[in-house]
Amino acid sequence: MKITAFNGLHKKAGAKMVEFAGFEMPIEYTGIMEEHLTVRNKVGVFDVSHMGEFWIKGPKAFDLIQEITTNDISKLQPGQAQYSCFPNGKGGIVDDLLVYYYEPQKYMLVVNAANIDKDWNWVVSNNKAGAELENSSDRISQLAIQGPLATRVLQKLTDVNLSVIKYYTFVTGRFAGIDDVIISATGYTGSGGFELYFANEYAEKIWNAIFEAGKDEGIKPIGLGARDTLRLEMGYCLYGNDIDDTTSPIEAGLGWITKFNKDNFTDKKLLLMQKEEGVSRQLRGFEMVDRGIPRHGYELCDKNGNPIGTVTSGTMSPILNKGIGMGYIKKEYAAFGTDIYVKIRAKMVRAKVVKIPFINPA
Repeated sequence: MKITAFNGLHKKAGAKMVEFAGFEMPIEYTGIMEEHLTVRNKVGVFDVSHMGEFWIKGPKAFDLIQEITTNDISKLQPGQAQYSCFPNGKGGIVDDLLVYYYEPQKYMLVVNAANIDKDWNWVVSNNKAGAELENSSDRISQLAIQGPLATRVLQKLTDVNLSVIKYYTFVTGRFAGIDDVIISATGYTGSGGFELYFANEYAEKIWNAIFEAGKDEGIKPIGLGARDTLRLEMGYCLYGNDIDDTTSPIEAGLGWITKFNKDNFTDKKLLLMQKEEGVSRQLRGFEMVDRGIPRHGYELCDKNGNPIGTVTSGTMSPILNKGIGMGYIKKEYAAFGTDIYVKIRAKMVRAKVVKIPFINPA
């Protein structure tokens, strides 16, 4: 297994370590429920250094990214980030990603850990324009500091005015005595905060500085278990569960990052046809009406027990104290308020289709 630069610090903090996307990563420290509530109410720190980072540079960078992603990077100004995905040429999704417009002719793509090699090969094989490519995934560490007290903690460590960094924008500045740290107002929790990118050699210094600065705010390290429950309460997709090579952005409710007003991009015609003609299934959120916890792979049924879909993600929401989930449902059952049933150990357990996000932490 690969390890991040924080591996020893996780073990020192008593983390339960597991294999995830080829890395040894912390699943929890003191318990998923406690860590979840720490992020919703205070501030927590995630090691997300397993994520991949690709630099796309040169005069052909713009053309390449426009062609291989669904969103429109012509709308970006330097210092802005954008959520997007790679269509796979067959109507599915290679991966979802963030595009950072670093400076003219220089972009950073942040991709999922499990897909680094797959994504890199996809970008390289589609680089017919001749953009300059660099895979920096093994050299960059990333921390996500999330929660309503994140700005207060991090402001102690930088002269950059964090309060003026708007959502999905970023700056590069001095942080904890280290130059050229990317400070990005992004995250995967819905509770606000920042993601920091820096060279591996500064990992321990930055980690220690953040935890020292956050002592009075009750800062804690947070594992991947709470990361999953936090993102699910917000209805954020997880690649490999809610989206993959067999799901289209239109089915997955990602039409908002699929911009048909730009020039040709991979799968444009197919995705436009899906948008105009409709799809046979849709990714929807649902809340349990009866007691029960939906899990990935459970069958979704109508009242007569006929299969109508599959759970892609599910958990017990620590905030709502009820089971919540997402899944692909036949379109005739996808209207909000529709009763559906989750098959849990051969028992039909009632649920209701709802709008996501499930909560509004703000």
